[in-house]
Amino acid sequence: MVAVPRIDTYIALGDSFTEGVGDADPSSPNGVKGWADRVADELSVGNPNFRYANLAVRGKLIDQVIADQVPAAVAAAPDLVTIYAGGNDMMRPKVDIDAVVARYDAALAELVATGARVVAFTAYDAGWSPIFRTLRGRTAIYNELLREVADSRGVELIDYWRFDGYDDPRMWDWDRLHMSTRGHTRMAAEVLDFLGIEHSIVLDELPPLPPLDPAVKRRENTEWVKSFAAPWVTRRLRGASSGDTVSPKHTEPISIRA
Repeated sequence: MVAVPRIDTYIALGDSFTEGVGDADPSSPNGVKGWADRVADELSVGNPNFRYANLAVRGKLIDQVIADQVPAAVAAAPDLVTIYAGGNDMMRPKVDIDAVVARYDAALAELVATGARVVAFTAYDAGWSPIFRTLRGRTAIYNELLREVADSRGVELIDYWRFDGYDDPRMWDWDRLHMSTRGHTRMAAEVLDFLGIEHSIVLDELPPLPPLDPAVKRRENTEWVKSFAAPWVTRRLRGASSGDTVSPKHTEPISIRA
């Protein structure tokens, strides 16, 4: 087994995916934990020098991630950077995918130049979802362009598009957009496995889902439209974001001990 260099400083960048939305934890900053915090907990075990910053903020577009988060990550001289960006751009009515990936490419080059191990993610394949399958085509294009960038820049790429098991509704929060606690926990295990880091995360196998009564499904769909979809569309029409009043969990790397 190849030895993995010790990670003393880890910086997590991105949007709600990395902030941890969907994994509620009142004891955590912003009231959410998420996969990146769980990865940091595992990385801190046995390493008193470990420092961590999660700069991700929900709702942020790629230009905001680049402007607000990348410079802070570069300044921290990290050993590891994870970044997920562009998902919110893909959900806009119109998007220039080539331009988005070109800006992402430049930002990834800055991160790689620090000497850090830089890990990015493809976007998820939500083709099974009646709500989000309309985005599948543009997401596939984004992913293919990102794969080319990762190859050319030496960025390691976790291929979330190819993950199985996330077509189970229990992997998602009530809003059907963000991962649930279980989804975040599995993602943490996937990231740690990808990094080659031993960890203590264990996930029990989920039992089969019981059949859902059509009347219950209709009620759930109606509630989802009222509680999530309608407010989400209203924010888009106003040019507002769920992250407009949210600050990052950390402004600089902090020492944590799991």
